[in-house]
Amino acid sequence: MMKTFLVLQDGDAFEGQSLPEQTPFPEKAGEVVFNTSHSGYEEIATDPSYFSQIMVMTAPMMGNYGVDKNVWESNQLWIQGFVCVQMQNSKHENSWAKRLIENKVPVISEVDTRKLVLKLRSQGTPWGAVVQADSLETAKTKAFALIEKQKNIEMDWVYLASRKAIEDRKGLNPKGPRVAVLDFGAKENIIRELIARCSAVRIFPSRTSAVTIQDWNPDSLMLTNGPGDPAEVKIAPATIQHFVGKLPIFGICMGHQVLALALGAKTYKLKFGHRGANHPIKDEILNKIYMSSQNHGYAVEDKTLPSDVVITHRNLNDGTVAGFYSKKLNVLGIQYHPESHPGPHEATQLFDFFIKDMHARKFADTTTKAEGSPC
Repeated sequence: MMKTFLVLQDGDAFEGQSLPEQTPFPEKAGEVVFNTSHSGYEEIATDPSYFSQIMVMTAPMMGNYGVDKNVWESNQLWIQGFVCVQMQNSKHENSWAKRLIENKVPVISEVDTRKLVLKLRSQGTPWGAVVQADSLETAKTKAFALIEKQKNIEMDWVYLASRKAIEDRKGLNPKGPRVAVLDFGAKENIIRELIARCSAVRIFPSRTSAVTIQDWNPDSLMLTNGPGDPAEVKIAPATIQHFVGKLPIFGICMGHQVLALALGAKTYKLKFGHRGANHPIKDEILNKIYMSSQNHGYAVEDKTLPSDVVITHRNLNDGTVAGFYSKKLNVLGIQYHPESHPGPHEATQLFDFFIKDMHARKFADTTTKAEGSPC
């Protein structure tokens, strides 16, 4: 009889159960990460930031409230596997299980996720694979081969998750700014927040040149979330450097990290990352403390930021940089997801700060320069 395993790169394995309907079983490999959110399995699975990752959910029951494609963060599922304690797969409710099967995402349930997450927290983020085999030794052989293959894909995961063509969205505010979006693997809710406040939004692929963006004559630049190591992102840092000090720039998650690199700072890999909807943030721009939604495996080294860039947000769990701002350069970087706002809506006010305060400052600076010019 075939058994289902999650095998980690160090040889540790966790046995569980597959969905009876998932035949043939789609064996896949990826980075094994965990998320502490109690809900949001659809939003997580469709978030491009989870590209090439096997998702371990710590909440006990998955699929218990069904599905709704209106909450998807993109038009596809990005995860390489779905690991949980229990999967709702009854005659009454099996829509999430069906959605995973339709998208060929391997599912393994009845896993001791508490033991697994304790290992991930203590040893860091490993590679792993979800496979089926008649023995553990065969499972390991299959898993190690899949892991090596997946590790050899293009290192610029942002490029793999980004759009490959320019896309236009009409804004709902005729008096709002024209915002250029550099897509690193954008969540749809970031675009929704911009559309509600802007007159026009144009979304550019991650490797778009500064000249192409400038030709559209935007009022500001948004840098989105995305997967992988920010140091592997190609072209974008140079594109961003071109606009620093010229346009208001707002970076979220990966956008925050690549913005930091463009400013001359450095990033580093966290031991097991921040993934969940209950991370406390101290926000000195909005002068509040609130819970945030987070999904990242890297962070910015605070001491490497330029002297005219101020750290304005801290993760109160571990003190890592959660945001920075420069009034002089008119740039804002936020490590978490203000567009997600689990429960309270305080973090969405950062979009208002970007659209109102930072754009007003750009206009004021332009007016001052014009009034003081010889002509």
